[in-house]
Amino acid sequence: MIAYTMVGTNNLERALHFYAPLFNTMGLDVCWQNDVCVSFGDPDDVNVPRFFVGYPFDGHNACVGNGTMTAFQFIDPKEVDALYQLAMHNGGRDEGPPGYRPQYGEGFYAAYVRDPDGNKLAFVVYPHR
Repeated sequence: MIAYTMVGTNNLERALHFYAPLFNTMGLDVCWQNDVCVSFGDPDDVNVPRFFVGYPFDGHNACVGNGTMTAFQFIDPKEVDALYQLAMHNGGRDEGPPGYRPQYGEGFYAAYVRDPDGNKLAFVVYPHR
């Protein structure tokens, strides 16, 4: 159902430094890039949602929406741990270290980070019943 998500940045080079290693670890590639934005996904499968990061089209500074978050789902908590560490290493900020969160369901495992512009991301493992 989701075609793509886009988050704003005020520094595309810094955003690429943050996002490229994360998406590479997720097995996703750059699908499109120019001097104002870049998208990540599967260039061979348009059914895989894309994630864009770029300068706002109105020319104003990027602003972070309070309560806005993009979550990426995984099968193994070790993937969440690795992505969290990679995000921290590349300029991300902690919003909740990897761990189980029983308040969201038995087996729910997640880590929360902010990119260098303040956009919030989650890496999650949903419980499988």
